[in-house]
Amino acid sequence: MFIEAWSAGDVLGFIVGMALYAATYLSFVRLLRYPRNWLLPLWPDSFATAGLLIITAGYVSISYDGIDGLALVTSFGIIATIFSIIAAPAVAFQPAPGWVEFLARHGSHAGLWIIVPAAAAAYVVPNIKFLGVLAAMALIELSWFARHRPIDHRPLHPIVGHDLSVLTAQANENIEAFARQHGIDELVVSGGAVSWRGCERDTLPCPFNLYINRLGLNTAPCCRSHMVELCHSVAACLKDQGITHWLEGGTLLGAVRENGRILAWEDDVDLSVVLDDGVSFDTLAAVLTNYGARDGYNVDVFASKAFIAISFDRPQAWPFSWERSRMRGEIRLDLAVYQHAWNNGEAVLERKLPKGGMPLTESGNFGVPKATVLPTSEIGFAGGKIACPNNSKAYLGLIYGDIHEVVYTYVDETAAKTRRGTDKAERAVVSTG
Repeated sequence: MFIEAWSAGDVLGFIVGMALYAATYLSFVRLLRYPRNWLLPLWPDSFATAGLLIITAGYVSISYDGIDGLALVTSFGIIATIFSIIAAPAVAFQPAPGWVEFLARHGSHAGLWIIVPAAAAAYVVPNIKFLGVLAAMALIELSWFARHRPIDHRPLHPIVGHDLSVLTAQANENIEAFARQHGIDELVVSGGAVSWRGCERDTLPCPFNLYINRLGLNTAPCCRSHMVELCHSVAACLKDQGITHWLEGGTLLGAVRENGRILAWEDDVDLSVVLDDGVSFDTLAAVLTNYGARDGYNVDVFASKAFIAISFDRPQAWPFSWERSRMRGEIRLDLAVYQHAWNNGEAVLERKLPKGGMPLTESGNFGVPKATVLPTSEIGFAGGKIACPNNSKAYLGLIYGDIHEVVYTYVDETAAKTRRGTDKAERAVVSTG
């Protein structure tokens, strides 16, 4: 047998090859937390991943006889290919080329596609250390598939009203053909009724970045419900801790313009806080991390950006917690952190990350007049009350300009054009309701 002929050095080389690939893989999926949150990776994190990749390829190709050029090129090629597949769901959170969308759509099993090329590479490059890399790659992809294969027992949600009108318009009246064309496995058409096979806490989220941005559909009812639950839950936590907070961005826009409803095509919810009364960023991060651990929400902290992402999925044990960046969708609350500052003699609240048309401050951050936000008020949102800026319309005007002009941010132009008439009719009903 081939394995029986291995020496102790061969076995060690195989194991080290597996360990190096596993370390490189974990560093890479950790790096993907940045693009899925619309952030640029930090240089130290990028260098760490690149360094591990170079060490892995170098270890495979270097021997006492010199450099094995074929092993070097093949190892780089195979790892680059599998990492492109793995990265697709995170990259597709932003508008992405068609091939990235294709890989992202099949993210739960696309990694398995590498197994046949990897087997061929193992035959062409008879290198035991390289074989260890390929073995680790295959085991990781099989494990990912086994843990995230599709689940058929998810609950059905009726698609009615505005959701159905938008779907019917985008499908050109043929919903079943539309679902087959775009691989929308969640759609169920039976007896003339249309339903959505909804996501839950223990399933993968619906890939609504594809369905909303590419296809122009409404956010699935399950995802909207989870977003509302998450928003009220985080707001309650902040209120209990006495931390000043308010509805932000598109979530506030829905509350103001849509009479307290979440936007039909919302892809996340937004809250903001201001650091005052002795609350530091580290204190805030600790409060929310403990909250996530207690109530079962995943919390990702980006201290350098003064930004915290809180997601509906349950936190997983390491290293599976890093692998969540491979998920196609994410039901998430974005929490931006403001600080008190002065801008040209005016008291402002400023943040590090841009938001719509929010103006720059003299410090190079982005800010709004303090008097527009504080003291906060309350607004009706999705069946409850939640804190908001004391002048929400002025606040939104700074970010979006004319808030009555509906803008389909990131939605494909053709899909947005198709849904405009349906949305106009729906807004007319809301405004008179």
